Amino acid sequence: MKIALLGYGKMGREIEKIAIEYNHSIRLVIDNDKDWIEKAEQLKECDVAIEFSIPAIAIENIRKCFDAGIPVVVGTTGWYDHFQKISELCISTNSTLFYASNFSIGVNIFFDINKRLASLLETYPMYAPEMVEIHHIQKLDAPSGTAITLANDIIASNSRYKKYTAAEPESDEIHVQSIRESNVPGTHTVTWNSDIDKIAITHEAKSRRGFALGAVMAASWIHGRKGVFTMKDMLNL
Repeated sequence: MKIALLGYGKMGREIEKIAIEYNHSIRLVIDNDKDWIEKAEQLKECDVAIEFSIPAIAIENIRKCFDAGIPVVVGTTGWYDHFQKISELCISTNSTLFYASNFSIGVNIFFDINKRLASLLETYPMYAPEMVEIHHIQKLDAPSGTAITLANDIIASNSRYKKYTAAEPESDEIHVQSIRESNVPGTHTVTWNSDIDKIAITHEAKSRRGFALGAVMAASWIHGRKGVFTMKDMLNL
């Protein structure tokens, strides 16, 4: 594949390493407005774009990929308030969007375990959930996209909960605590507490490599596909 990297921070560089290991080529790197001015036309020469920038510019990057007719894999989080509009645009323009709050294979299996646990505990009101997510200090959004996915999956799987909050929770709310520490790729823990015991599940990323590998796999998987896709589609979860 000929890959365009939109965003060249730590994740972009890790994706570059993985892509080259798997015999793909990085044909374009765009990391700022100047790059777009000088290199925008080169996007059309690529097979796929992988977008790991920042929430403020992710939507515009996605639109530019749609305009160029290039499939885009989006790892940036914090833009999901606009998801419905972007999804409709993708369908109406016969484009391709693959998005995920987390591209790690392990995390996506963790998502499934989290949903199953929330469903099992629906009829046991003595258990209440809470969540802690820890990331590096450069991460701009809080809670993380992964934590939001975990919370929303609990809400969808357990009718006792309606929303998540960083504040003191009401009885129908899930408390989500966000911690920022140096050089932490990402740790998420979901705990169900009761007066007699607790059940906890944790996923701890050891490096960014798992995220980068998943993104490159997604870029290969969407070849020839049109529409909106997630890791659930790729992994048949």
